[in-house]
Amino acid sequence: MQKNDFITVDLGKGQVRVYERDGIKLHAYQTHDLIDDEVFVVEKNGRAIIIEYPCFYDNIAELTQYLSDAGITVEGILAAYHMAGASFLPDVPVYATASADAYGHEGDGKALVDGFAAAFGDVFDSSLPTVTNVLEAGPVEIAGITVVILPNDDAFDIRIPELDAIYTHMLGHDCHSIVAGAGHADGIIAQLNGYLKDGFDLVLTSHYTPEDLKDVQAKIDYLENLKAIAAKSQDAVAFKAAVEAAYPEYAGQNYLDMTTGFFFPEG
Repeated sequence: MQKNDFITVDLGKGQVRVYERDGIKLHAYQTHDLIDDEVFVVEKNGRAIIIEYPCFYDNIAELTQYLSDAGITVEGILAAYHMAGASFLPDVPVYATASADAYGHEGDGKALVDGFAAAFGDVFDSSLPTVTNVLEAGPVEIAGITVVILPNDDAFDIRIPELDAIYTHMLGHDCHSIVAGAGHADGIIAQLNGYLKDGFDLVLTSHYTPEDLKDVQAKIDYLENLKAIAAKSQDAVAFKAAVEAAYPEYAGQNYLDMTTGFFFPEG
Protein backbone atom coordinates (compact mmCIF):
# COMPACT_ATOMS: atom_id res chain seq x y z
CA MET A 1 0.00 0.00 0.00
CA GLN A 2 1.37 3.37 -1.06
CA LYS A 3 0.59 6.76 0.44
CA ASN A 4 -1.26 7.78 -2.73
CA ASP A 5 -3.44 4.64 -2.81
CA PHE A 6 -6.60 6.24 -1.43
CA ILE A 7 -10.01 7.52 -2.37
CA THR A 8 -11.07 10.97 -1.21
CA VAL A 9 -14.28 11.89 0.58
CA ASP A 10 -14.83 15.65 0.78
CA LEU A 11 -16.79 16.84 3.79
CA GLY A 12 -18.06 20.33 4.54
CA LYS A 13 -14.85 21.44 6.21
CA GLY A 14 -12.44 18.52 6.33
CA GLN A 15 -11.51 15.72 3.99
CA VAL A 16 -11.09 11.98 4.47
CA ARG A 17 -8.55 9.83 2.65
CA VAL A 18 -9.66 6.20 2.72
CA TYR A 19 -7.02 3.48 2.37
CA GLU A 20 -7.78 -0.26 2.27
CA ARG A 21 -5.57 -3.29 2.70
CA ASP A 22 -6.75 -6.90 3.11
CA GLY A 23 -10.14 -5.94 4.49
CA ILE A 24 -8.96 -3.26 6.92
CA LYS A 25 -9.60 0.40 6.20
CA LEU A 26 -7.81 3.53 7.31
CA HIS A 27 -9.91 6.69 7.27
CA ALA A 28 -7.42 9.56 7.54
CA TYR A 29 -9.44 12.65 8.49
CA GLN A 30 -7.74 15.92 7.63
CA THR A 31 -9.57 18.44 9.80
CA HIS A 32 -8.43 21.66 8.11
CA ASP A 33 -8.62 23.20 11.57
CA LEU A 34 -6.49 26.02 12.94
CA ILE A 35 -3.66 23.65 14.01
CA ASP A 36 -3.85 21.21 11.06
CA ASP A 37 -4.91 18.19 13.07
CA GLU A 38 -5.24 14.71 11.59
CA VAL A 39 -7.45 12.01 13.12
CA PHE A 40 -7.24 8.33 12.11
CA VAL A 41 -10.07 5.79 12.08
CA VAL A 42 -8.91 2.19 11.72
CA GLU A 43 -11.87 0.03 10.68
CA LYS A 44 -12.37 -3.70 10.28
CA ASN A 45 -15.77 -5.23 9.49
CA GLY A 46 -17.57 -2.07 10.59
CA ARG A 47 -15.81 -1.94 13.99
CA ALA A 48 -13.17 0.69 14.60
CA ILE A 49 -10.65 2.35 16.83
CA ILE A 50 -9.75 6.01 16.55
CA ILE A 51 -6.30 7.49 17.00
CA GLU A 52 -6.42 10.97 18.56
CA TYR A 53 -9.28 13.40 19.13
CA PRO A 54 -10.62 16.16 16.92
CA CYS A 55 -10.60 19.23 19.15
CA PHE A 56 -12.71 21.86 17.38
CA TYR A 57 -16.48 21.59 17.71
CA ASP A 58 -17.23 21.79 13.99
CA ASN A 59 -14.80 18.93 13.28
CA ILE A 60 -16.28 16.90 16.13
CA ALA A 61 -19.74 17.22 14.57
CA GLU A 62 -18.42 16.52 11.08
CA LEU A 63 -16.48 13.38 11.99
CA THR A 64 -19.33 12.07 14.15
CA GLN A 65 -21.69 12.42 11.18
CA TYR A 66 -19.20 10.74 8.84
CA LEU A 67 -18.89 7.73 11.14
CA SER A 68 -22.67 7.45 11.41
CA ASP A 69 -23.19 7.70 7.65
CA ALA A 70 -20.52 5.03 7.07
CA GLY A 71 -22.07 2.69 9.64
CA ILE A 72 -18.84 2.52 11.66
CA THR A 73 -19.04 1.52 15.33
CA VAL A 74 -16.17 2.96 17.35
CA GLU A 75 -15.06 0.75 20.24
CA GLY A 76 -12.08 2.70 21.52
CA ILE A 77 -10.19 5.99 21.23
CA LEU A 78 -6.41 5.95 21.57
CA ALA A 79 -5.51 9.31 23.12
CA ALA A 80 -1.77 9.75 22.78
CA TYR A 81 -0.63 13.33 22.22
CA HIS A 82 -4.01 15.09 21.83
CA MET A 83 -6.41 14.94 24.79
CA ALA A 84 -8.67 17.93 24.04
CA GLY A 85 -12.10 17.29 22.54
CA ALA A 86 -13.84 15.15 25.16
CA SER A 87 -17.29 15.93 23.75
CA PHE A 88 -16.40 13.65 20.82
CA LEU A 89 -18.01 10.20 21.32
CA PRO A 90 -18.15 10.67 25.11
CA ASP A 91 -19.37 7.13 25.83
CA VAL A 92 -16.54 5.36 23.99
CA PRO A 93 -13.70 3.86 26.11
CA VAL A 94 -10.51 5.93 26.14
CA TYR A 95 -7.13 4.17 26.00
CA ALA A 96 -3.80 5.74 26.96
CA THR A 97 -0.55 4.91 28.71
CA ALA A 98 0.08 6.33 32.17
CA SER A 99 2.61 8.75 30.66
CA ALA A 100 0.11 10.00 28.07
CA ASP A 101 -2.53 10.41 30.77
CA ALA A 102 -0.14 12.58 32.79
CA TYR A 103 1.07 14.47 29.70
CA GLY A 104 -2.49 15.31 28.68
CA HIS A 105 -3.93 16.16 32.08
CA GLU A 106 -1.02 17.70 33.96
CA GLY A 107 2.05 18.09 31.73
CA ASP A 108 3.05 19.84 28.53
CA GLY A 109 0.01 18.51 26.68
CA LYS A 110 -2.32 20.20 29.17
CA ALA A 111 -0.32 23.43 28.86
CA LEU A 112 -0.82 23.35 25.09
CA VAL A 113 -4.56 22.81 25.51
CA ASP A 114 -4.77 25.78 27.86
CA GLY A 115 -2.91 27.90 25.35
CA PHE A 116 -5.17 26.84 22.48
CA ALA A 117 -8.27 27.51 24.57
CA ALA A 118 -7.06 31.05 25.23
CA ALA A 119 -6.17 31.59 21.57
CA PHE A 120 -9.24 30.07 19.89
CA GLY A 121 -12.05 30.61 22.36
CA ASP A 122 -15.43 28.94 22.11
CA VAL A 123 -14.78 27.07 18.86
CA PHE A 124 -12.20 24.90 20.64
CA ASP A 125 -13.24 22.03 22.93
CA SER A 126 -10.75 22.21 25.77
CA SER A 127 -12.45 19.50 27.83
CA LEU A 128 -10.28 16.48 28.59
CA PRO A 129 -11.51 12.87 28.52
CA THR A 130 -11.06 10.48 31.41
CA VAL A 131 -8.77 7.58 30.54
CA THR A 132 -10.77 4.41 31.15
CA ASN A 133 -8.18 1.84 30.04
CA VAL A 134 -4.49 2.21 30.92
CA LEU A 135 -2.19 0.71 28.31
CA GLU A 136 1.15 -1.02 28.80
CA ALA A 137 3.82 -1.56 26.17
CA GLY A 138 3.10 -4.28 23.64
CA PRO A 139 0.15 -5.60 21.64
CA VAL A 140 -3.47 -4.97 22.51
CA GLU A 141 -6.62 -5.92 20.60
CA ILE A 142 -9.48 -3.43 20.32
CA ALA A 143 -12.44 -3.82 17.94
CA GLY A 144 -10.83 -6.95 16.49
CA ILE A 145 -7.73 -4.96 15.49
CA THR A 146 -4.32 -5.58 17.04
CA VAL A 147 -2.12 -2.57 17.63
CA VAL A 148 1.27 -2.43 19.32
CA ILE A 149 1.78 0.28 21.94
CA LEU A 150 5.22 1.92 22.01
CA PRO A 151 5.47 4.18 25.09
CA ASN A 152 7.85 7.14 25.31
CA ASP A 153 8.54 9.86 27.86
CA ASP A 154 5.58 11.98 26.77
CA ALA A 155 2.97 9.60 25.46
CA PHE A 156 3.09 6.66 23.04
CA ASP A 157 3.41 5.71 19.39
CA ILE A 158 1.29 3.00 17.77
CA ARG A 159 2.17 0.27 15.33
CA ILE A 160 -0.66 -1.10 13.18
CA PRO A 161 0.63 -4.41 11.77
CA GLU A 162 -2.33 -5.11 9.48
CA LEU A 163 -1.71 -1.81 7.69
CA ASP A 164 2.08 -2.02 7.94
CA ALA A 165 1.86 1.46 9.47
CA ILE A 166 3.29 3.38 12.41
CA TYR A 167 1.71 6.37 14.15
CA THR A 168 3.85 9.04 15.80
CA HIS A 169 3.20 12.65 16.74
CA MET A 170 5.02 14.59 14.02
CA LEU A 171 7.00 14.09 10.82
CA GLY A 172 6.27 16.36 7.86
CA HIS A 173 8.76 15.97 5.04
CA ASP A 174 8.42 19.56 3.83
CA CYS A 175 7.89 21.48 7.04
CA HIS A 176 10.07 22.45 9.97
CA SER A 177 10.02 20.46 13.19
CA ILE A 178 10.43 21.38 16.84
CA VAL A 179 13.98 20.23 17.59
CA ALA A 180 15.28 20.83 21.11
CA GLY A 181 18.98 20.83 20.23
CA ALA A 182 21.46 18.41 18.67
CA GLY A 183 20.80 15.64 21.19
CA HIS A 184 17.08 15.74 20.50
CA ALA A 185 17.79 15.66 16.76
CA ASP A 186 19.92 12.54 17.23
CA GLY A 187 17.09 10.88 19.13
CA ILE A 188 14.60 11.61 16.34
CA ILE A 189 17.07 10.37 13.74
CA ALA A 190 17.50 7.10 15.63
CA GLN A 191 13.74 6.66 15.78
CA LEU A 192 13.32 7.38 12.07
CA ASN A 193 16.14 5.02 11.15
CA GLY A 194 14.17 2.38 13.00
CA TYR A 195 11.22 3.08 10.70
CA LEU A 196 13.47 2.63 7.67
CA LYS A 197 14.76 -0.66 9.07
CA ASP A 198 11.23 -1.94 9.72
CA GLY A 199 10.11 -0.87 6.25
CA PHE A 200 6.67 0.55 7.04
CA ASP A 201 4.34 1.37 4.17
CA LEU A 202 2.80 4.36 5.94
CA VAL A 203 3.86 6.76 8.65
CA LEU A 204 0.88 8.47 10.27
CA THR A 205 1.21 11.71 12.21
CA SER A 206 -1.30 13.97 13.92
CA HIS A 207 -0.41 17.09 11.91
CA TYR A 208 0.15 15.74 8.39
CA THR A 209 -1.39 13.45 5.80
CA PRO A 210 0.04 9.87 5.66
CA GLU A 211 3.67 9.75 4.58
CA ASP A 212 6.11 7.04 3.46
CA LEU A 213 9.74 6.02 3.87
CA LYS A 214 10.97 8.53 1.29
CA ASP A 215 9.50 11.20 3.53
CA VAL A 216 11.21 9.63 6.54
CA GLN A 217 14.57 9.82 4.76
CA ALA A 218 13.88 13.45 3.81
CA LYS A 219 13.31 14.27 7.48
CA ILE A 220 16.51 12.47 8.52
CA ASP A 221 18.46 14.50 5.95
CA TYR A 222 16.83 17.69 7.23
CA LEU A 223 17.77 16.93 10.84
CA GLU A 224 21.37 16.12 9.94
CA ASN A 225 21.63 19.37 8.01
CA LEU A 226 20.02 21.28 10.87
CA LYS A 227 22.78 20.09 13.20
CA ALA A 228 25.46 21.01 10.67
CA ILE A 229 24.03 24.51 10.20
CA ALA A 230 23.86 25.01 13.96
CA ALA A 231 27.50 23.96 14.34
CA LYS A 232 28.56 26.61 11.79
CA SER A 233 26.31 29.41 13.03
CA GLN A 234 27.54 32.04 15.44
CA ASP A 235 24.14 33.05 16.76
CA ALA A 236 20.38 32.60 16.45
CA VAL A 237 20.00 35.14 13.65
CA ALA A 238 22.62 33.43 11.48
CA PHE A 239 21.19 29.99 12.20
CA LYS A 240 17.61 30.89 11.32
CA ALA A 241 18.66 32.71 8.16
CA ALA A 242 20.76 29.75 7.00
CA VAL A 243 17.93 27.26 7.63
CA GLU A 244 15.45 29.47 5.77
CA ALA A 245 17.87 29.72 2.85
CA ALA A 246 18.32 25.95 2.76
CA TYR A 247 14.57 25.23 2.95
CA PRO A 248 12.77 28.21 1.40
CA GLU A 249 9.55 26.30 0.68
CA TYR A 250 9.16 24.69 4.10
CA ALA A 251 6.07 25.41 6.20
CA GLY A 252 6.05 25.65 9.99
CA GLN A 253 7.81 28.95 10.61
CA ASN A 254 6.69 28.89 14.23
CA TYR A 255 8.41 25.53 14.68
CA LEU A 256 11.64 26.94 13.26
CA ASP A 257 11.41 29.83 15.71
CA MET A 258 11.14 27.36 18.58
CA THR A 259 14.01 25.26 17.26
CA THR A 260 16.18 28.36 16.96
CA GLY A 261 15.48 29.14 20.60
CA PHE A 262 16.54 25.66 21.65
CA PHE A 263 19.81 25.70 19.70
CA PHE A 264 20.59 29.29 20.68
CA PRO A 265 18.84 29.98 23.99
CA GLU A 266 20.59 33.30 24.46
CA GLY A 267 18.90 34.65 21.34
